[in-house]
Amino acid sequence: MMIRRAGRDDVPAVLALLDGATEWLVARGQTEQWGTAPHSTSPRRVAQITGFADEDGLWVAQAEADGRVVGALAVGAAMEYLPPATEPELYVRLLVTERASAGQNVGGVLLDHARELARDAGAGLLRVDCFAGGDGALVRYYERQGFTRDVAFAVPRVNEPDWPGQVLAQRL
Repeated sequence: MMIRRAGRDDVPAVLALLDGATEWLVARGQTEQWGTAPHSTSPRRVAQITGFADEDGLWVAQAEADGRVVGALAVGAAMEYLPPATEPELYVRLLVTERASAGQNVGGVLLDHARELARDAGAGLLRVDCFAGGDGALVRYYERQGFTRDVAFAVPRVNEPDWPGQVLAQRL
């Protein structure tokens, strides 16, 4: 697989990855993380992914055999709902992979790319946040990738329970 910087032309492919991940979660009865609606129909989500591309913080993993986008990574500043780090860092703002490529370490390769970007920028810290609800599988995934739990948080939502999150950090 090849990692490359993504542009606006890649936004539909990244949204398709998010839609596929949501479909997979919904099929398993796990609607707490992202709900049930496709990301591609959300103006807020489309604007967010487009913004990642415009800020040069969006990367995609492409299958070498057919050029298909199999994963996406967005890096930059910490998300606005979290306090900034007290030292130079790079923040993983999005990590999503194609469900058909599960077990091929696409996410791990993208996280390795994030580590390389952080080191190149002189940052000694890589952070990410993720959904901490359900059975905690996503938090455990990042721990297997070398991250440690930092701080738990909750994002308030209107007419729904707060969204439980976990910040994880990795020293580089």
